[in-house]
Amino acid sequence: MKSYMIKGLVLFFASSLLLTGCFLQRKASSKKYNLTITNPSAVERVDELIVLSRQMIEQTTGKLKEGRYVGIANQGSEPVVVQYDDMNKDGIWDEAAFLYSFQPNETVQLNLSQTTSRVDKAVTRAHVRMRKKNADNTFGPLLDSVTVPRGTPPTDFTKQKLPPYLTEGPAWENDKVAFRIYMDTRNTKDIFGKTTNKMMMDTVGVLPENVYHDKADWGMDILAVGKSLGAGSLALNLSINGKDSLVRLGGTNIEQTTFEKIADGPVRAIFRMHYKNWLVSNDLPPVNVVEEISIWGGKYYYQSKVTVINAPPNAKLVTGIVNLKSKKSNQLDLQDCKVLYTYDVQSENKDNLGLAVLVPTKNFTAFGTTPNSASDVLNTYTATMPLTSQPSEFRFVLGWERSDLLFTKEDSFRKFLETEAIKYGKAVIINLK
Repeated sequence: MKSYMIKGLVLFFASSLLLTGCFLQRKASSKKYNLTITNPSAVERVDELIVLSRQMIEQTTGKLKEGRYVGIANQGSEPVVVQYDDMNKDGIWDEAAFLYSFQPNETVQLNLSQTTSRVDKAVTRAHVRMRKKNADNTFGPLLDSVTVPRGTPPTDFTKQKLPPYLTEGPAWENDKVAFRIYMDTRNTKDIFGKTTNKMMMDTVGVLPENVYHDKADWGMDILAVGKSLGAGSLALNLSINGKDSLVRLGGTNIEQTTFEKIADGPVRAIFRMHYKNWLVSNDLPPVNVVEEISIWGGKYYYQSKVTVINAPPNAKLVTGIVNLKSKKSNQLDLQDCKVLYTYDVQSENKDNLGLAVLVPTKNFTAFGTTPNSASDVLNTYTATMPLTSQPSEFRFVLGWERSDLLFTKEDSFRKFLETEAIKYGKAVIINLK
């Protein structure tokens, strides 16, 4: 009898401990943490991108086990759509990103908790794509990575109706704007103006009879780039044989160029362009360049972060705006951000188009203008940035009057840029505890 009683007590306590453990586990997994976000500026922020690193989260929640995510909800327990991005491609998400709107100087309290489910199904507001042409002149599925060899030439449309890659290279978009890179020796960024909030870059250019240089319901190609830096293309300013030179990132002196998709909506899209063994000059060692480009919902710009490895001494990074059809450039000098912009009847639709480069003051060196002949880069208003141990960063903004009535006048475009510069210069303040 005693033996049975002892066994019964052991089973009772074991069961009690198991139930208590399950209860504690459920309680731990449902624990809520306070996520406080402050808008430090006196301007409204609509669709502000909030990025929480896994490292930051784990400092508060403890290590997240495999298959764990974070749920974010407002004080009314309404869930927020969160995108989980694997930035280093190791199979584990590194960043949780979402969009949230703030009134001037507002502080918002959100709840964060661990979860095994993801609230990431929503209308796609950002997208990046790369598609290769098939033998039957259709285009294949979205590609995660593509490498092209040295000297890949531009498409000769007099000999073939479609390029080897849709719109000649990767394209990225959100619900406001769209861009592309010519993934060949030109290596220039171009613009698609949009008049729809739908994602269009999977279809634009698929059929040769639908010419994207002509205005359609979704928009059109609105920029002539020539030999300029187009819409934020890259170059290096350096000394070659004692002469100050500007050398475009492109041409036949790059061993290989690789597109790598990092993240693809619904909140943001991210990709990297890798330029391997760029021979800037025969007298200098080769240079490697990585440009990380991101775009997120609700914004009229993309963001670029550029890393240059083995840069020549005293070299500087240069980006810019094509000036083929603009009469002058303008500058805004805010405390935390410098702005270079143009506004003119300069779209391919012969209507008003504003273009701008925003550079954080800490990353800024100078604005300038290239010659219009006898240079590797022509017809460009330039923004120059120092090369340091941290990536050089800028945003490229466009305001086409067909996209938004806000851009029908230069004054309203300038005021828009002033607001964007304030937001860029004063990041939101995030606290988690």
